[in-house]
Amino acid sequence: MAMDLITTNTSSGAASSDFTTGIDSTYKLYIFKFYDVNPATDDTDFSFQGSIDGGSNYNVTMTTTAFRAYHLEDDSATILNYQQTGDDQAQGTAFQLLTDRTANDSDASVAGELFLFNPSSTTYVKHFYSRSQFYRYDNGSENEFIAGYFNTTDNIDAIQFKMSSGNFDGTIKMYGVG
Repeated sequence: MAMDLITTNTSSGAASSDFTTGIDSTYKLYIFKFYDVNPATDDTDFSFQGSIDGGSNYNVTMTTTAFRAYHLEDDSATILNYQQTGDDQAQGTAFQLLTDRTANDSDASVAGELFLFNPSSTTYVKHFYSRSQFYRYDNGSENEFIAGYFNTTDNIDAIQFKMSSGNFDGTIKMYGVG
């Protein structure tokens, strides 16, 4: 299968990175790859949400789960666990975190990918999963795993990425696979 680059969003001090075109029935799988995402605010979360109205609203109902592995630089904590209860959603409409408590140091950043399956289906819900690697606010490395589904049979035709607080710099690329 070929992976075709559709769009590249490069942000500098942006509140969000929106993909409002190019998500259609052309591909059954869309992959968003994010690189060097650095928040302006320390101890914040990188998150995403979908839209069924071209990006006018980002509030699609979703069910998700999250787990993580992290290791602090000073060896005071090494953890592999299910995320805190508030980090996943049961039929929620909030933005879903992709990272938890990201640092804003000049050498800190987020890298990862989000897979979105068959967003133009009008029969089935839309599944997704994500894996992110980032530098934590408390001087550690964390790997975050998110999975879930948008509980709608409407087309998901736009995706927005943003921080839970403040702006960010970084690059996000959208690919179509098929």
